[in-house]
Amino acid sequence: MKKVLIVEDEQDLAELLAFNLEKEGFAATCVHDGKQGFERACAEVPDLILLDLMLPGMLGTEICKALRKDPRTTRIPIIMITAKGDEIDRVVGFEVGADDYIVKPFSMREVALRVKAVMRRSEPEAPAPVADLLAIGDIVIDKQRHTVKSAGAEIELTSTEFKLLLYLAEKKECVQSREQLLQRVWGYNNTADTRTVDTHVTRLRGKLGAPGDIIKTVRGFGYKIEE
Repeated sequence: MKKVLIVEDEQDLAELLAFNLEKEGFAATCVHDGKQGFERACAEVPDLILLDLMLPGMLGTEICKALRKDPRTTRIPIIMITAKGDEIDRVVGFEVGADDYIVKPFSMREVALRVKAVMRRSEPEAPAPVADLLAIGDIVIDKQRHTVKSAGAEIELTSTEFKLLLYLAEKKECVQSREQLLQRVWGYNNTADTRTVDTHVTRLRGKLGAPGDIIKTVRGFGYKIEE
C-alpha cells in the first residue's frame, strides 16, 4: 500500500482525508503539528505528503523547503493544502518545491484524483532500451537514472520538473500548449489552472541556469524547446 502522510492542524479534516484515502487503498497517517510532520516525513519517507500551508510549530512552506534539501526526502511528491486562493500563495508553494496544490474547500473526490495523478507521474518509468541519454545544448538528461546535468553540473529536480523537461525535450522544436502539458505531464484531463505550468517552467529555467534559455515561451499558447 502506498503511504500518505497528512500534515493538517484541523483534526476533523485530517481524519476525513485519511478515511477517504484509505477507502481508495492508501495507508494514511495524520500529524497535526508542522515540526512533528517534518520529523515523521524524514523518519518514514512516505510515498506522498498532503501538507497544509498554515501549521503550528513549522509552516508548510518551511517544511517543503527542508524536505527538498534532504537527499532522503527530496523526491517525495508534495501536495500543498491551503485556505488561500491567491496566485501568490500558489506561486510560493511551487517555488519551495510543491508538486501540486489544493485550495480549501475541496471535494474528497478531487483530493483522491490529485493524489493518484501526482503519484503516477512520480513513479519512475521503465528504462528505455536504447538512447538513455538525451542531450540538447548544454543540458544532458539521463532517462534511466532520472538525472539532469546543466552545463556539466548535476541539478536536483522534482519528479514533475524532470517529466516536464523530458517531455519538452522529446518534443523538441514542437510547440506544446499549456493544456497538452497538463495532460501529458500532470495527468489532468481538464484545464483547471494552466498557471501551474507557467510557475513550473519558471522554476525549471531557474534551476537549469543559462542553458534553460532553450525553453521558449510561445506567447498565448505554450512552450517549446529550441536549440
